Amino acid sequence: MASDRRKFLKQLGGTIILTSASLTSLAAQEEHERRILQAEKPITPNDKIRIAAIGTGIMGFNDTRSALQIPGVELAGACDLYTGRLTRMKELYGNDLFTTRNYHEILERKDIDAVIIATSDNWHSRIAIDAMRKGKAVYSEKPMVHYISEGLNEIKVQQETKAVFQVGSQRVSSLAFAKAKELYKAGAIGKLNSIQASFSRQSALGAWQYTIPLDASADTVDWNTFQATEKTKYAYDSNRFFRWRNYREYGTGVAGDLFVHLLTGIHFITDSKGPEKIYSVGDLVYWKDGRNVPDVMTGIIHYGETPEHPAFQVSLQVNFISGEGEVGYTRMVGSEGVIDISDDSGFTIHKRKMPVAPGYGGWDSFDTYPKAMQQAIADDYNKRYTDAEKQSPKEETTTYQAPEGSDSSRDHFANFFDSMRTGKPVVEDAVFGFRAAAPALCCNESYFQNKVIHWDPVNMKLI
Repeated sequence: MASDRRKFLKQLGGTIILTSASLTSLAAQEEHERRILQAEKPITPNDKIRIAAIGTGIMGFNDTRSALQIPGVELAGACDLYTGRLTRMKELYGNDLFTTRNYHEILERKDIDAVIIATSDNWHSRIAIDAMRKGKAVYSEKPMVHYISEGLNEIKVQQETKAVFQVGSQRVSSLAFAKAKELYKAGAIGKLNSIQASFSRQSALGAWQYTIPLDASADTVDWNTFQATEKTKYAYDSNRFFRWRNYREYGTGVAGDLFVHLLTGIHFITDSKGPEKIYSVGDLVYWKDGRNVPDVMTGIIHYGETPEHPAFQVSLQVNFISGEGEVGYTRMVGSEGVIDISDDSGFTIHKRKMPVAPGYGGWDSFDTYPKAMQQAIADDYNKRYTDAEKQSPKEETTTYQAPEGSDSSRDHFANFFDSMRTGKPVVEDAVFGFRAAAPALCCNESYFQNKVIHWDPVNMKLI
């Protein structure tokens, strides 16, 4: 039976490259196979899940498409503050689809089991809390909160309501990150000491200068609701609505939008609860289009030693005008090697160990000593170390590529719906989501306040 399933997987074009004398791809194949079989199992009417999308911009639009790839999931409603997007949802999913500009109307419907919250960041927490209190399962886009002060209350509501709640940072469901975690835990790079992670972009769309519809106006956009969460009110502005990521009032800048992805992957692999100290610098270098957040930012973050991991440093960077082009990576550096993760689909491990013997000569003080002392040092060295101890261990390279057809976004939704059907824990709960979001938001606090931010990762609060 297992052989037949593996043959079936091979026919699907599954490609896993995992090269090393001591490693095997079987576990990764089995996991991909399990997900395929889980996705294709028959769904009874009682297992059917009806969802609604609250916010149908770029993320909501694509989240809905990913969610509907899961068998037994149907779209029952859509909510957005721009009428043109509701028209588009009807074009795609039928004129009978229930649409509204008021998310409360979605939450009142008895035929909706779960909601995808993909609004501007300033609405994430408020809608999630309202939805959980109405008995809906919640898939909340990252970052989970707009302000750090919202996090503990949202966690409390989830614990009180027992609602199924999952944050939408798909790296937690990535086969590549799961395999990287397995090898990291097995000691593939020795003792971790530092991580460098980055997203670079070099395009107007990559820098959030998204297309604005020609009919954008206060008539087609519910502007008052959009900015209702904020104390400062502005006259209608199409840039603020359709390019909200560029404004602190509605978004969380490059830190909340992209650092949070990097931190999610780091926390998943290391089992970390979070850092203790955060500092960031940044600037508005190129995209001077009215935005009030940096387009280049670097965060320097310290993780203290815990039972889960050794102390390590993290350097995060986002550059929206990078001559490097569209590049993203996470590089985990240990005492015996490096894990280079290019994206959600694969990674490479370069294993390099120091020889036991420290060596002498070369760029060293050895040549500054008298010849007699040099000879004495050499003789003593040769007595203390064997020839094997003087040699550098052989370098090893391991490369992993997730199976063709794997999709971390789809798998993240599959895990969410599986939790709804079976009651098993979600893969990214409110506590994990907040512990990834808070340090990212602390980078914003550090930048705007020009100071080091101290964070308590266990109790999830500013110090």
